[in-house]
Amino acid sequence: MKIQAGFELLYECPQPTPMIVMLNIHYSRASELLVPDRISTSPAVPMTAYRDGFGNWCTRLVAPAGEFRLAASAVLHDDGQPDAVDTSAHQHRVEDLPEESIVFLLGSRYCETDRLSDVAWSLFDGSPPGWGRVQAICDFVHSHLTFAYESARNTRTAWEAYHERVGVCRDFAHLAVAFCRCMNIPARYCTGYLGDMGLPAQRGPMDFAAWFEAYLGGRWWTFDARNNARRLGRVLIARGRDAADVPISNTFGPNVLKRFVVQCDEIVGAP
Repeated sequence: MKIQAGFELLYECPQPTPMIVMLNIHYSRASELLVPDRISTSPAVPMTAYRDGFGNWCTRLVAPAGEFRLAASAVLHDDGQPDAVDTSAHQHRVEDLPEESIVFLLGSRYCETDRLSDVAWSLFDGSPPGWGRVQAICDFVHSHLTFAYESARNTRTAWEAYHERVGVCRDFAHLAVAFCRCMNIPARYCTGYLGDMGLPAQRGPMDFAAWFEAYLGGRWWTFDARNNARRLGRVLIARGRDAADVPISNTFGPNVLKRFVVQCDEIVGAP
């Protein structure tokens, strides 16, 4: 299966504004890129790239005063298979976890493990350790929160989502990540493209999606508390502790986002 994925962002800046954007497809999909997602800007400005501490591609630039457009479009090969499943994947003892996973056990900006620990243990202590426990967390979060795009708030934390019982995909992911960490399961937040491949066409504009990965049985597995289903055509952009680590843009000055378009579609008929 071939997928076309891309975006167009239009900012209005009253003055020259430094930006760091995290919009390129994750390096782990580099070998599958048939047309790379090179970022273009209008007007053209110098750009430099680097990898952050989690391995995500970041781009630095200074947006000029006035309207400023960022865009990219990629074509990539996908195996067309849904997210992998292994219901026998076991939960590691904390003392047996690899060092690089430990940071994903700790509380973070949007995932307050200290405030949610008692709630998590009261809800999931009786669930089977391992895959079954992460799935129980996804089932709970999926049913506990109501998806409402109009309720989006970029400051909402997992604790607030739990009590407000409403949110968007990032809130579903944050609450599930926090619960996993409370139950001693490393979990990391993911952002990327997720089209409606294999599903009826969805109405409304597309957005970037959020899901999470849990460390079980010696590897990371994809889970999606918002959709609570194994999906096709998921395209990772970045991973981190939570959304604070993987914003699409950090802008260091006043600006208005005037246009926001995201695309992720199967190229029908492609060999």
